[in-house]
Amino acid sequence: MKFFEINLFGVYVAPMSILMLAAWLATLALLRVAGRFGLLRHVWHPPLFVIALYMIALSSMVIVISHWA
Repeated sequence: MKFFEINLFGVYVAPMSILMLAAWLATLALLRVAGRFGLLRHVWHPPLFVIALYMIALSSMVIVISHWA
């Protein structure tokens, strides 16, 4: 699949930036769930865990969208 620029109110935006925003929102939702159940207490380095979780969410979204169309 080819990713095309998205026209957002007259400004062309790269599709990767939209995916990065969506991945960040998904990461925040996952962190909220993990915080509610106390799972972040068992993580050795929380900021490193957040970055890893973000990268997993972003790469998963890119793979799913590229194979979807």
